[in-house]
Amino acid sequence: MTQDDAAAAPQSQTLDRGIRILEHLAAAGGSLPIADIAQATGLHRSIAYRLLRTLEDHQLVERDALGHYRLGLGVAALARGLRNDLQTAALPELNGLVAAFGMTAFMVVRAGDEAITVTSVEPQHTAAHVVYRPGTRHPVDRGAPGLALLMPEAPSTADRPELVEARRVGWAFSRGEVIPGLRSIAAPVLGPDGGTRAALAVVFVDDSVDVATVGGAVSDAAGRVARQVR
Repeated sequence: MTQDDAAAAPQSQTLDRGIRILEHLAAAGGSLPIADIAQATGLHRSIAYRLLRTLEDHQLVERDALGHYRLGLGVAALARGLRNDLQTAALPELNGLVAAFGMTAFMVVRAGDEAITVTSVEPQHTAAHVVYRPGTRHPVDRGAPGLALLMPEAPSTADRPELVEARRVGWAFSRGEVIPGLRSIAAPVLGPDGGTRAALAVVFVDDSVDVATVGGAVSDAAGRVARQVR
């Protein structure tokens, strides 16, 4: 082995393989059988299986009813630590939204084709409110938080009308798409390159809410977060 080859080789082959599996699952955005994961990552099936079981032990992957693997809730826990600057900037804005509207406010990030809640703030002085805990996940093409994550992407003829409207007004609105009866409003937190770093959102039940007013406030809050973390 030459000096260049040694420099290019991973310091830990096992860790490198595990990371490649996580990256592949994130890119796939859904559940995959072991055979597909092994083939895509260039690993023998038995090796892929052992790595997946280890990742499963740490909740970084999980199995569905068919025994297929997808990213686990442990990824959200890691995201909470790695995105500390983002959460530090977002927390005052989430508290502000809670105080202004008496709604649960939260932040989501994208993992593959899912939106995962990484932090949330609930009202403390309301008769009732929606509980929306960190680790909650749903498809990125459903619900206002997911749509907000998709807003900065290039428009496509396949885009849902709700996504088209969200891009027009600057925030997304959904009704009962993730949890029946719940409504949500969300806006993207943009990075320096114009891509989405996260999305801020509120969730509520009351159908009499002035959606445009809340939408504008959520969009303004997301904009302030984006400016702080650039």
